[in-house]
Amino acid sequence: MSYAETALDLLEKGQLEEFKKQYALSLRHDDDDTLFSLAEELYSLGFLNQSRRIYEKLLKKYPTEDELRTNLADIAIDEDKNDEALEYLNEVSPDSSAYVQALMVAADLYQTQELFEVSEQKLLTAKKLAPDESVITFALAELYFTMREFRKAIPLYLELITAGTTELSRVNLVERLGVAYANAGRFEQAIGYLKQIHTGDMTPDVKFETAFTYLQLKDRPTAIRLFGELKDSDAHYTSLYPYLGQALEEENRLAEALTTLQEGLGVDQYNEKLWLQAAHVATKLDDEDLAEKYLKKGHELDSDDLGAVIQLSNLYVKQERWDENEDLVKPYVKAEDADPQLYWNLAVTAEHQEAYDLARKYYDAAQPFFMDQADFLKPAIYFYREEGASETVVKLLQAYLQVVPDDAEMALMLEGYQD
Repeated sequence: MSYAETALDLLEKGQLEEFKKQYALSLRHDDDDTLFSLAEELYSLGFLNQSRRIYEKLLKKYPTEDELRTNLADIAIDEDKNDEALEYLNEVSPDSSAYVQALMVAADLYQTQELFEVSEQKLLTAKKLAPDESVITFALAELYFTMREFRKAIPLYLELITAGTTELSRVNLVERLGVAYANAGRFEQAIGYLKQIHTGDMTPDVKFETAFTYLQLKDRPTAIRLFGELKDSDAHYTSLYPYLGQALEEENRLAEALTTLQEGLGVDQYNEKLWLQAAHVATKLDDEDLAEKYLKKGHELDSDDLGAVIQLSNLYVKQERWDENEDLVKPYVKAEDADPQLYWNLAVTAEHQEAYDLARKYYDAAQPFFMDQADFLKPAIYFYREEGASETVVKLLQAYLQVVPDDAEMALMLEGYQD
């Protein structure tokens, strides 16, 4: 056995002190090919210092062997010595046989620094130089996947699968392609690949994407089953709860939907969207006290979220809690981009408080946004009629009858004004 083989055998047995002695002997006595192989083995085992020493020794002896530079750059990246890695890579010229490998290592370096566009250019250059190299195609696809540029990743995964490669670096490419299609909104194509994966072989992320895809395809029973399996296996996978709740709600399984959302809040209590969703379902279950509690919690977590403000305001209007609605909403209508629903709610509030000038101000502000909604137009017509605003009444009546043409009372009112 060579010293290198003995060293690796000792390392496997956990005899580190003896390994160090044989490693030193290998450095002095083994041939260069044996040393190179030893460096590769040590690098794969995580012994970076020992691997680097061998490569540095060989580089001094073979200064034109750029593969040694790319290997040293890999080690430098692993040790967070990025500047050192770049120095090695910049020494590899475009006419070198190791140039493509240097581009790959550089792309990896820039990706770790989140300089994705630079990494992309390195990989595109490498692919141009070696278009049939599957590792490059895979690296570029994975980069686009990381960047969430799924439409760019899809043809690259397809290229690999079409060529017969379905797994690289322990990544299931069929699975990756399905997830990429799903994230690109191409759900029919996504499910064709995702359903090829046995449920037991799915990672939590893939199971989530598969369930989500079935939900988008309106196959809610399958989505509910898969989301449920994910919840049972990983109750802390917080992203599943809003979608499982949505699927159950759409199936009119409201009590189950509320329970699911409450379970989600048990593991993700700072998710204001989840509080609002639970409030919405509670409202559909006619539990307005619970809905109010959840809406206030969501509003407390994010006072800038108009969704909570609007839902809570709608509840106050429904319950005729005019003063509370006014206190809640007024701070949010000062901005130029205030939500028109808040104008509507304040108009109704001010009208019931007999603050008619204020009510007219808010009705005027809300009016352009709801000219096709009968439940706004009808009360607004009566309000403007009391105000003596005949021209506005006629305009609103005409708009209302476009929406509800068979309302005889409103049609007669319009005739009266036209006469």
